[in-house]
Amino acid sequence: MKVRPTELPEVLLLEPRVFGDSRGFFVETFHAQRYAEAGIPGTFVQDNLSRSVKGTLRGLHFQEPNGQGKLVQVLAGSVWDVVVDVRRGSPTFGRWMGAELSSGNKWQLWIPPGFAHGFCVLSDSADFFYKCTAQYSPESERSVHWNDPDLAIPWPVREPLLSEKDQRAPRLKDAPVLPVF
Repeated sequence: MKVRPTELPEVLLLEPRVFGDSRGFFVETFHAQRYAEAGIPGTFVQDNLSRSVKGTLRGLHFQEPNGQGKLVQVLAGSVWDVVVDVRRGSPTFGRWMGAELSSGNKWQLWIPPGFAHGFCVLSDSADFFYKCTAQYSPESERSVHWNDPDLAIPWPVREPLLSEKDQRAPRLKDAPVLPVF
């Protein structure tokens, strides 16, 4: 597995080894010892899978308190994945990074607590899988508006398919509760 740093030092892009032949392929998607050596905790308490159609944008979501670390991967299709540092006082507060994750490249992204996360579906549909270090907590759910002009994220879609919650999300500067770095 290759571990690549990103523009946000705590966020890691992982390139698992792919073993392929005429029958298909094999990929180890998690190995506690190897991931711990890369700085990713080995304790995950919840796995989630979503399917979304082209143009869907989910995010930018985070939890505070009860922050979740997420190990994310696309099982089918492709997405443009975005992570934003929402830790007030952090040297990278308000900065973001993006990467295309796909079933073709099989990359994973490690997103620690304190970062908002979202993705936009590029393919006809995408199956998005993520492991979480904390359970979903509705009372801790927070979000930042996907099109916050202060973030200036160049999303690959002008009018995405959004949930009502994501349509109403506040700008980062107006978010009611943010983690303290």
